[in-house]
Amino acid sequence: MPGEYDIHADVKYGPLEVIDAGRLAAECAEKWWNQTLCRVNDAVARLGVLEGEFHWHQHDREDELFFVLEGRLLIDLEGRTAELAAGQGFVVPRGVRHRPRAPRRTVVLMFEAATVTPTGDL
Repeated sequence: MPGEYDIHADVKYGPLEVIDAGRLAAECAEKWWNQTLCRVNDAVARLGVLEGEFHWHQHDREDELFFVLEGRLLIDLEGRTAELAAGQGFVVPRGVRHRPRAPRRTVVLMFEAATVTPTGDL
């Protein structure tokens, strides 16, 4: 489960720095990789390079936005699946169990409160 993912919660870029998400994604060879890019007020932006599926989880106190930059992301919810193409986003409200999965390599921006545990509240 959470040990199968390469998750980096350190903040890679500070204020007034150019964020090179394209380079980070291009250099990534991992199947499921996540890097916190920056902090904006009380939230963070994370870059994910995904292939395969994450585990079912939820965030009890925080909403989460997924925005697809390239590829296709499926977000399984109890009772339905949201399908996102490049240029589309989706908000999972706090307390909703979900499981992101990508049938092929997909690059995603995620925006969430800085208090979110990247592996979810299991």
